[in-house]
Amino acid sequence: MKIMKTINIIISAICVVCGAQSLTSCQDFFDQESDYVLYADKGHLNTAADTTYSVTGIIKKLQVIADRTILLGEVRGDLVSLTQDASKDLRDMANFNMDDQNMYNNPRDYYAVINNCNYFIAHADTALRSTREEYIFMKEYAAVKGIRAWVYMQLALNYGKVPLVTEPMVTDKETIERIERNAPMADLQQICQYFLNDLSTIPEAYNTSYPGYRDIRGAQSQHFYFPLSILRAEMNLWLGSITQQKNYYKQAAEHYYTYLKQRNGTNVSYPTGLNFMTWWPGRADWITWFKLNANSAFGSESRSNQSELITMIPGDSIRAEGNYSELRNLFNSTDENTYRFSIAPSKGLEELSESQNHCVLTFGSGSTVPSVSYSPSGLSDHRSGDLRLYNVLTTGQMLNKVTGLTVDYQNIAKYWSRNVHIYRRQMVYLRMAEAFNLAGYPRMAFEVLSTGLCNDSIKKHVYPHCTQSDSIWLAQFDFPSKDDDQNYYNVLTVEDMRTISLNASLSRAANTMGMHSRGSGWTPLNEYYKLPDDTTITDSLARVDFQIAGVDSLILNEAALEFAFEGVRFYDLMRFAMRSSNPGAFMAKHVYGRRGELNCGTVEAEIQKSLLNPSNWYLSWDGKIGITPAASSGE
Repeated sequence: MKIMKTINIIISAICVVCGAQSLTSCQDFFDQESDYVLYADKGHLNTAADTTYSVTGIIKKLQVIADRTILLGEVRGDLVSLTQDASKDLRDMANFNMDDQNMYNNPRDYYAVINNCNYFIAHADTALRSTREEYIFMKEYAAVKGIRAWVYMQLALNYGKVPLVTEPMVTDKETIERIERNAPMADLQQICQYFLNDLSTIPEAYNTSYPGYRDIRGAQSQHFYFPLSILRAEMNLWLGSITQQKNYYKQAAEHYYTYLKQRNGTNVSYPTGLNFMTWWPGRADWITWFKLNANSAFGSESRSNQSELITMIPGDSIRAEGNYSELRNLFNSTDENTYRFSIAPSKGLEELSESQNHCVLTFGSGSTVPSVSYSPSGLSDHRSGDLRLYNVLTTGQMLNKVTGLTVDYQNIAKYWSRNVHIYRRQMVYLRMAEAFNLAGYPRMAFEVLSTGLCNDSIKKHVYPHCTQSDSIWLAQFDFPSKDDDQNYYNVLTVEDMRTISLNASLSRAANTMGMHSRGSGWTPLNEYYKLPDDTTITDSLARVDFQIAGVDSLILNEAALEFAFEGVRFYDLMRFAMRSSNPGAFMAKHVYGRRGELNCGTVEAEIQKSLLNPSNWYLSWDGKIGITPAASSGE
């Protein structure tokens, strides 16, 4: 059994309501609550206490939507299945049959965050300067604008069309009704365009400069915010998929790179890292494997120049505090759920994982030239193919302490924490690869998957196939290879693998590798994992299009292997479907594949709305939010 740490972390958000006027709501989705705006008694927020209370209060409100962010993105996808212990609400979610009473279908919770953001943005005194002429509250202002943009994206992704309200609603009933009545409905494209424009006014300095709050019961507050460069990149990536315009993909790649370049300050790299699992060279029993840098992507919430986590929503540590995350109990066997977990890997995920060709290097005595072999199929416990599923999943049987009966047991190591992880480093790299590919640079994207990005490999594998104008654009993406003591982007090499095979450690400062190698062995020498190409295509543009389509498929599979259970899969499928020739057929094919090649028809029978109709991908609520059934066609 793998041992999972239990860390209880809470954010102590102070929600101050001083003399706030009682509000009477009109009967629609903007149901007012007594704490709808957490700090509403002043015309300006112009002290440290004002801004601290308001920002931590907004983060407290984010906790309410944290679990559903993950569940809506995972349960509706193709990588998980539900057990018999799953609730009706989860089952309806998985079957695309969520009604207004479903506990995960409540847009009011999103608008509670938004309204507090609107209030802060309208009232924070950003003109105040310190004695050094520095703006005092701009970090908070930028952070809150980022939170608002992210929440609106979640609304649009899940509901399709939503009211766009940017005025704070903390006044009399008549004014509230006017704002609600006149609020324009915005779809995902309009939301992305609006907030790209909104965030464009924030100086570059605040991309990664966050409010300097102290750690809160062990949780580092730098993780509580949404980096503006990542938000800009995400919105451009969605706009590219919606409009099919390459310029959006180029801008997405640029913004992802800006985050990587600025995350650790000037002249400090933020490389992919070397977390991977592979088979021990020379062992024929296929039992012994090793990890390099076992502190994996989900194993730490500490912040350093090399840490994986970027953004999380902090959760309460006990139920009595109000926003206790249930994700650990849904994905794992725990005392709290009497070991009855609700969400398990799908057959489709298991088949995808096992289908990968795991490349193993073996070095003879004194030899620097490896022999290449591949792990066999049919190994137990998900040990065939890619090892990332095996790395995070522990299953077996155990004795139920309450009933005394033997029960199935599951642990998914990604849910050891009560905090909800949103962004991490590998997401930035893989989505940047997606943007590169769709901007017309499949070889650049493939470098992310195969060798990792550094100037030497880009010069060798990418530039020879570029036009002069392409090379000029790509030149801005600088991944310099420096001496070890400068620790920039040093790719893992065959010689490094030989060193690792001898003692399972690495003294050289390699810090960059292809993402596929994280679970599928040494990718650069994997004969089954090459840039998709067809040399018989004589037209150069048609050949690049062929490569783009092939790399796009590799990226989608890599996202499944790397981010399974993390709440991004349905949105990935949605984005890829939008740019396919038949979006409905693409979505249906993947979601129906939850139960694998032989059983996908059973999933199609369970889902009560046809996924061939894109309107059915979205939620609706009370006829006021979302794409309602009346707007759908093709049922």
